[in-house]
Amino acid sequence: MTKKVPPPLRQPPWTQNPRGEQRRVGVELEMAGLSLDRLAAVVAEFLGATIETSGRYERTVIGDAAGEWGVELDFDLLKRLGREQRESGTWSDDLANSAEDSLNWLAAPLVPLELVSPPLPLERLPDVERLIAILREAGATGTSDSLVNAFGMQFNPEIPSEAPAVLAAYLQAFLCLYDWLVARAEINFTRRLTTYIDPFPRAYVRKVVDPDYAPDKAALIDDYLRDNPTRNRALDMLPLFLHLDETRVRRVTTDPLIKARPTFHYRLPNCEIDRPDWGLYLAWNDWIEVERLAADAERLEACCTAYSKFLDSALKRWLGDWQAQIEQRWLAP
Repeated sequence: MTKKVPPPLRQPPWTQNPRGEQRRVGVELEMAGLSLDRLAAVVAEFLGATIETSGRYERTVIGDAAGEWGVELDFDLLKRLGREQRESGTWSDDLANSAEDSLNWLAAPLVPLELVSPPLPLERLPDVERLIAILREAGATGTSDSLVNAFGMQFNPEIPSEAPAVLAAYLQAFLCLYDWLVARAEINFTRRLTTYIDPFPRAYVRKVVDPDYAPDKAALIDDYLRDNPTRNRALDMLPLFLHLDETRVRRVTTDPLIKARPTFHYRLPNCEIDRPDWGLYLAWNDWIEVERLAADAERLEACCTAYSKFLDSALKRWLGDWQAQIEQRWLAP
């Protein structure tokens, strides 16, 4: 039987980063079905790389020119415990080991393993698509395999510019297309119950999609922090804003899980890695619609104007269908 070849991964309109180099993308995949060591071994074999043990719940795959790949249990407390060196035989160490084992046992059916790529040049995204297929064949399972699986795929496209106008355009495009993106992503019930991908507050959406919204960098960050001092957004801008202005962000949140990086952090998609028809292309190609709208100033202004009118009309919000309008009018031709 011939394997189905996934559709091609679309290119963004802006392909260079602020330094004039090819933009990079980091990809994060949450899954079950494989042990930690098996997952690391499959990734290492695919890359022709080697494995280092970082802790009892962490492995590092080294040897890729782009950087290190992380393989870990997605549970920060267990990862920290797993880095501690203990010996059996003493009362305190035996008690700590027992508590850690119990925590691991409780976490096993609920907490995914996570594969975290280094920032990969755009030209290497097909490698991720091929790796997904290999992991599927190895037995990896995803969001729909269990009712309790709140597994996601996240990716981190590097920004093409630090100009506030460009970053604001991305936010406007994302908020305008949000209803369509959610429908396309088919977010499972368990993930909807979590707070990981909460929608943006309506007041913030209304402020940003105003066609006249043109903040400087400080106002862009302050507006975001005022209504979104949390990582739990489908498009998490905190890593980027921490990169741009650490002092401003740390005045509002000291969350140690927020790491500075010059990327958008897109958290919306499920990880359906065990489905033969699923791949990176589904969420990535939808994200490219955000990129294309952000890069088309005339179409973006018209879309923001239409969406602002939609939000301002209670009747349209109750009876209208903004998602249908997106599909009919605002996607790239």
